Amino acid sequence: MRGVDHLDLVVTNLERSLGFYTELLAPLGFTRTSEIEGERGERVVYVGGSGGPSVSLRQQQSGAHGVPYDRYGVGIHHLAFVATSREQVDERAAWLRDRGAEIESGPEECGYTPGYYAVFFYDPDGIKLEIVHRPNPGE
Repeated sequence: MRGVDHLDLVVTNLERSLGFYTELLAPLGFTRTSEIEGERGERVVYVGGSGGPSVSLRQQQSGAHGVPYDRYGVGIHHLAFVATSREQVDERAAWLRDRGAEIESGPEECGYTPGYYAVFFYDPDGIKLEIVHRPNPGE
C-alpha cells in the first residue's frame, strides 16, 4: 500500500520554522533537507528521511498576516510524527520545553488505542503537532 510522500506547510517565517522542524524531527529520522523552487518562485525546503515521507516548508505569500491558525477551519487539524519508543516521546517533549514551545498535553498515555503514548504541542505558527509511540503487538 502506498502512503504519504510529503506534506507542504506554509509558515510565517521560513528560517524560524526550518530551524524548529529540522531540530525537532532529526531524532525521528528526518535528517535530510532538499530545496526546490515553488510555483511562484518561492523557496521550498523539504525535511525528510531516506525513502520516507517529508514535510516541506514555504514562506507565507497571502495577505493574511497575523491571523492565528485555526485548526477547526478547513485544513489540517494536526500532524502526528512516529516515535520509536516512549523514551523518544519524553526526550522530544523535554526538547520542546527547553525551547519554550507551547505543549498542549502530555507526554501521556491516551485512550485511542492500547499503549498510545503522545505529546501534543504547537509549532511557531500555532499548527498543532503530535509525537506518538504505539507499541508493536506483544511489546
